[in-house]
Formats: sequence, C-alpha cells, structure tokens
Amino acid sequence: MRPDGLPRTGHAPTRTRPLVFWGNHLVSMLLLKLSARDLLALNERRRMVPHLAARWKHFRGSEVSEGESSAWAESLVTLAEDLMAAGRGNVEMVVECAATTEEDDRPGGPRLIDVVLVGRHPGNGRISVQLVELKRWSTVTRVEEATAELVRVPGMGEDKEEKKHPVVQLREYYHLFIGDKGPLNGLSFECGGFAYLHNASDESVKPLFDITVPPGAYSRTYTKDGREQLLRDMRRYFAEDGGASEAEILLQQMNLRNTPLLDAMINSRGEDTVFTLRGEQRDVVEDAIKFASQVLDPPEQAALVDNPERAVFLVTGGAGTGKSAIGLELKARFEAEGRSVKYASGSRAFNSAMQEHVGYGDREFKESFAYFSGFVTPPEPPLDVLICDEAHRIRARSTNRFWPQEKWGKKPQVDELLDASRLTVFFLDEGQSLRPDEVGTAKLIEDAAERYGAMLRRYHLREQFRCGGSDAYLSWVHGLLGLSGQRPREWVPDGLMHVETVDTPEEMERIIRAEAAAGASARMVAGFCWPWNEPQGDELRLEPDVHIGDWRRPWNAKEEKYCEGGTVPPSAIWSVHPNGIGQIGCVYTAQGLEWDWCGVIMGDDMVRRGDRWVFQRGRARKDETGLRRVVVPGSQDPKVNTASLDDDEFERCVRHAYHVLLTRASRATVLYSTDEETRAYLKKLVGEVRLDGLRPTWGNLPIEARVPHQRRPKRSGGNRTSGKKGKKSRGRQGKLF
Repeated sequence: MRPDGLPRTGHAPTRTRPLVFWGNHLVSMLLLKLSARDLLALNERRRMVPHLAARWKHFRGSEVSEGESSAWAESLVTLAEDLMAAGRGNVEMVVECAATTEEDDRPGGPRLIDVVLVGRHPGNGRISVQLVELKRWSTVTRVEEATAELVRVPGMGEDKEEKKHPVVQLREYYHLFIGDKGPLNGLSFECGGFAYLHNASDESVKPLFDITVPPGAYSRTYTKDGREQLLRDMRRYFAEDGGASEAEILLQQMNLRNTPLLDAMINSRGEDTVFTLRGEQRDVVEDAIKFASQVLDPPEQAALVDNPERAVFLVTGGAGTGKSAIGLELKARFEAEGRSVKYASGSRAFNSAMQEHVGYGDREFKESFAYFSGFVTPPEPPLDVLICDEAHRIRARSTNRFWPQEKWGKKPQVDELLDASRLTVFFLDEGQSLRPDEVGTAKLIEDAAERYGAMLRRYHLREQFRCGGSDAYLSWVHGLLGLSGQRPREWVPDGLMHVETVDTPEEMERIIRAEAAAGASARMVAGFCWPWNEPQGDELRLEPDVHIGDWRRPWNAKEEKYCEGGTVPPSAIWSVHPNGIGQIGCVYTAQGLEWDWCGVIMGDDMVRRGDRWVFQRGRARKDETGLRRVVVPGSQDPKVNTASLDDDEFERCVRHAYHVLLTRASRATVLYSTDEETRAYLKKLVGEVRLDGLRPTWGNLPIEARVPHQRRPKRSGGNRTSGKKGKKSRGRQGKLF
C-alpha cells in the first residue's frame, strides 16, 4: 500500500498486449456485469438470482447451493445499496469472476472473486479496481496464536469451521489480477481490495483485525460498524461518473469482447499473426503447422515426383468457437512459409465479403479464396494446403445450374477437395447446415480419408465466444428455438448482450437506422418467408418483396453489380456498405457475418401455438406483372420448401436458419414476428425493456466500445509476387492488402 493509504498503482506507458481480440478465446468466467444501480433494478424484478444460478450451472456444471444463492441475494444487494448510498451507483460490479483463463484448468476449479468493482479514479482518472470478498459471517475466532491466516467461523459445521482469512484470499486474487497474465497487466490502474462482513460487528470478528494479518493494498476489512468508513472510501476510490468505459476495457482484457472478422482481417494488414488466439485455438494452429511439416515437402525444395499421399486435419466445433479465426491464421502462416494455399468455403456471403470487401483491388488475395465446387478439375500440381471452412456445407456433387452438365462433378465433392491438395484442413459444425443438400459431416470426411488412405488428425473446439461474450444469450437462443434439448426461459440481462421485442417492423427499422446513423453497425434480417424476385428494368430496381402490412422493403440485391442507378450495393458488400441499411438480409447472405445491432424478423415459417412451435410451408405464384407473390404464408425458400423434404428435415432447416439469424449481433438483437401469437410469446420471454444503461445504444456505450466497421481498403495498385516451385506466395511481407 502507498504511504498515503491508497491502493497499489500500476502504470505502463505501452500496452503489452492488444485490448481487442477476435474470435473465440478461452473466456474468463463471469456471472454478471452491471452497474450497482442496474443490479438493484434487476433484483427488484426478481431476476438477479435466477440469472446468476443459470450462469453458475453453465460454467460449473452443477446446481448452485442454497447457501450461495442466498448469499447473492443478501450480500450483493447490500454492497450495491452501499454504493448507491455513497453516490457511486455508476460503479460497475463484475460478479463471480475468474482473473485469468488458466483458472478454468486449475485442479479444484477456478478461484473466483466475489465482486470486482470497476470505475474511474477521482484523482488521476485511471482505471480504479477494488476486489471484494463478501462474507455473511457474524462471528470469528482465532484458530491458534501462531498464525493469522486461518480463522474459525462458528456454525459452519465442525469440518468446515476453519477458513482462510479473507485477506489471504484477496492476496491471491490481487496478484492474479495484476500479474503478467492478469487483466490489469499493461494498463494504468489503481487496484486494492477489501473484505466486507456486513452482518458482523468489529468486536465479533476481532481476530480479522490482528496486527499479524498480511499487509497490502488488499488488507482492509469492513463490518457494519465500519459502513460509514466504507462509504467514504468508495468516494475516495471511485469518481461519481464513469465506470462503463473502465469496465469495457477490463472485459476486453479478459477476452470477453471481440472484433468482427472482416474488421480483424482489414486491421491485420498482413501481420504474421492475424488473430490473437488463446488456449485450444493456439494448440490447433501449432499442431496443424507441425502436422503439415510431417506430410509436406519443405517449401524450398521442388519435388521431383508429385507425392500421391494425402493428409486430413479435421476441426469440429459449434458456432462461435473460432474456426474461421484458426483457418485464416493457418492461411497466413502457410503462405508466409511459401506454401501454395487456397481457402475454400460453401458460404457465398463469407467468400464475397472476403473477396470484395477485405481484398478489394487485390487480385491475388481474391483468387486465394474459392468455393467447394471450384475443384471439379484438380489443380496441377496439387496445392500444398486447402483450407475448407464451413465444411458442413459440402454438397454430394459439384453442380451449378449455369454450367453445362458435362462440367458437373463426377465424384463426391469431398473427394474433389482431397484431390486438390496434399493437406486438406476441414472446419465443421454439423449444427449449422442449412439446406437438405448439405451433406458435410465428420463421418463423411473420415470415410473419405479412409478411402484415400490419408493420415487423419482430429480436434474438437469447446469454448464459445459470440454475441458479446454472452453464453447466457446463446443458451437462451437454444432454448427459444428448442435446440440441444433446452427449454425456453425468460431472458435475463447480463450486461453483455441485450434483447428486446417490437410490435411493428416500422419500430424495428427506426431502431436499426438510428443506431446505424449514430455510428454502430446494424442490419435487418428475416426468415425466408417472401419470394426473392430479380431486379427489374434497365436500372435494376429492387422489388420490395418483404411485405408486412403497409411496410415493404427489398431483400438485399441478388446482383454482383450495383443496382438502382448505382445507389444499391451488390450482394457481396451489402452487409458493410452504408447503403445496405435499406435492404433485408436472409440466412444465406448473413451467415458468417456480424453487426453491433441486428433486427430479426421471424416470419410465418415458424410460429408459436400454445406450448409448441409450428412449422409452415408457404406457396407463391406469379402475378400479372410476372413477379412472384405470397399466396400461402410460410417458408418460401426454394431449397427447403420442397416436396422431397420430409417434415422433420424441414423443421430442422428452419430452426437452424433462425439460429444463424439470432446470433448475428454482438451487442443487441431486436425481435419481431409477423404472427400475433408469436409476438406475444416473444414479449413474454424477453420481458420489459429498461431504457437505461442496460440498453447498449451507441450513445450509451463507452468510447472504448464504439468500434466502427472498417472501410474496405483502397486498390493496391499491383499484385503479389510468386513464390518458389511456381506457386504464388506472399512470404513474409509487410502488407497484405
């Protein structure tokens, strides 16, 4: 502790690691992040404890004890009320928090600090952090004269009465937070800690104040007798404004915020390490590089005879586990080695965004991305590495309605992908297949590898990072849609992700346009419940196909060129172009992309009736102008609404489509259904929207959280040089784009 009694100060003129990461990192455990004011508002609605209990079960895999839940109800509320009494309701409370991701693998489970208080220091403006241990103890006795690090708490049961002194616990947390791997490393900060025994008096817990207690910035203890001193100290440690910005920085340091994929690629500008990976993601990359060195010729040696041997690296994982981050990292690493590499995908939205937004004006970069159907004729010689993202979208055969049939694939598409390269890397999530003709599964790839006699290495990613780091939101979406056997439950705000419902599409559009105008990234998407007509006339006018009452808007452009006199962007950059805000995206043009705010229109293909979902097939026909119009409400997706698809498979495709649409937002999802009964059901699950700090409008966000989407790069004015063996290669160059 400093001579003036203030907590330990940390200062670093240069950050030792970036504040913003992309993709799924191992995420620090955290149950809730709200200001003291908002925590009390949540508690008034009787939603705080159920939310904490659900989060606890998610992280720990077991039900929370009655003692723990009652401690939350009493101690958290007491601390929040004291902060309000001190005039510091703005201070952010991060509840049940692990300091580092390594804590997840600690024997016996992670060490969790009860509360981390985060705000702005009133004196120097630095981040101010107080680590808090909350105890409901009313009496404490000494264990023995020789040590002050253990105390006895009567009434806890004979085998549980001996406890660590709270200051000893705080000492451990303190060093975790300020250590080399802690979230405060590299920041300018003020950090301290205290124990708060709000049920005890100074006399009843006298051993806690023993002079032999370990000294430090974390060594203060308050009881109900010292409440007034606590309030004075809170005013000394925290300014009466701020808190949100400082908490945002802490969340970024704890890997609980992400940068969207396209922005990360543009920001990288060719750095050898495009993404900051953590834990198992880093392990997958390093193992893939090592695996490649075992099966591929050294890049500086030209092979005299093409080696027929093949190898397969299969990575499976759910949405948001960072598969694309790993794939793009591998692409950069292999290219830096001088390898010949292509990055293939079954997603038109993903490839188009990479080619036309990130790689604008750079022909070689654009040509390094391909589609699964592009390998009917294998390259000669074979590529060193073919990275296949979204391999769940592999088709049975490579076909295209614009190709003559003699150019269609003659063998399984997965075999074509193996023919194309010596090492094929697959990234797969069977839960994200959207169409009945998407056959990509782990078994399909494993069987193909066996047919080819290929070496096979397999990895599975577990940790998720999506939707602002809110696994609570992902779990809520799964329950809403009936995925993974989860049941619907009310949404509880967690300070990481926001959900609200609206009564009209006009209201949704007002919200989305207001956020976009303020600086946020925002788009509207919808279930495929309206026909998608071709642009009309010489000016390529978009038909307003999405028709709800008097409200009509077009789908995003189908064309690969600008429409309506050059004012409407092509589909490839609809998601990021400023003029894309006026169109509606569907699952095929939104998959793999992300915005701060996303308005989701649920159509008549999935409606709520009583206690179950009902899935409906629609029908359309041409009117007198030749445009297709809805005749029977329901799915209008020509790939899904077919007679050859049975009801169970139709239902699966519709659920998966809405899962994609509902997980496109990083901060807020706005929900609307065209069906009245479904709107009422959604409103019941989402609950009342509070127009306060819980709603992350661009204006409410701290400066650190206002990260606008990157504009696409200017034309590069040239192409890259070729590497050895006649292969195109970037090598280790200073610029990617």
